[in-house]
Formats: sequence, structure tokens, C-alpha cells
Amino acid sequence: MLKQNLLYKKIIFVCVNQREEGACCGPSGGREIREQLKQLVYEKGLKGVVRVSQSGCMDVCAKGPNVMVFPDNIWYRGVTVADVPKILTESLAGLADENKVMKS
Repeated sequence: MLKQNLLYKKIIFVCVNQREEGACCGPSGGREIREQLKQLVYEKGLKGVVRVSQSGCMDVCAKGPNVMVFPDNIWYRGVTVADVPKILTESLAGLADENKVMKS
């Protein structure tokens, strides 16, 4: 086993879980939110700095769609596609201070 530091400065997890019954993030916008975040990361030239990953259930389905940002330990709930630019901007704020992120 090898151990190393993370390859990314930020990892944004978007729940895309899908169930047959009950509240669930995937069909209530999670998939679209993930795709929009991925597109913005690509457009801003942040590939390799920010990773957008899908996740399974975060156990807070009734409050979703859910997005979690690490290592910031931030949880966004009730997210819509319209929230995506703000989530990315807030997630990058600390990185801009370090001159690690290309400014758009």
C-alpha cells in the first residue's frame, strides 16, 4: 500500500443516488448539478485542481439534493442547478488567495 497527498485541492461530492421509493438526490436534480459543476470546472481550466465526484447516499435525502465540499467540510443542501456557480465560487475562494486558481 502506498500513501500520498490528494491530487486535488478541492473535491466536490454530489449525491446522485437513486431509489425506487422515497426522497432521493439523483432524480431531484443531483445528476444535473454534478454535470453543471463538471462543465464549469472544465470551462475555468480547473481540471486537476478541483475534482467533481458523484457520491451515493449521504443519509440526508430529505434535505437534498446534497453537495459536500472537502477538505472544507461544507454541506450544501436543497441545491438547484442555479446554485452551482455560487458553490464553485465559494469553494474556490481559499484557493484564489493562494494563487492556485486561474481567475476568470
